[in-house]
Amino acid sequence: QVQLVESGGGLVQAGGSLRLSCAASGAIFRINYMAWYRQAPGKQRDLVATVFTTGSTRYADSVKGRFTISRDNAKNTVYLQMNSLKPEDTAVYYCNAGVLLTNTDGLNAWGQGTLVTVSS
Repeated sequence: QVQLVESGGGLVQAGGSLRLSCAASGAIFRINYMAWYRQAPGKQRDLVATVFTTGSTRYADSVKGRFTISRDNAKNTVYLQMNSLKPEDTAVYYCNAGVLLTNTDGLNAWGQGTLVTVSS
């Protein structure tokens, strides 16, 4: 099976920083993209940032200029550097990846989530 494991969440005061990591493991042929989503209590899960194989990145408007997504292809790991954190960033952050198992078969994998709490 394919597993995504997040780490790096925790409690931080407003204005602080955290770096989230997500490592993919299992029968992986290739990872096409990796992304971070977040879900606050009582709200839907929203896309935060995506990094593609080409290195192209996309960010939600709410985090532009504050968050940076990066990917280490050799380690099948994606990072989310979060700076200038705000209370509204509080959420469970989920790692997501488009994983190829073969040259034709793939799946969309999810991590278990890591909680980020930003206090004011």
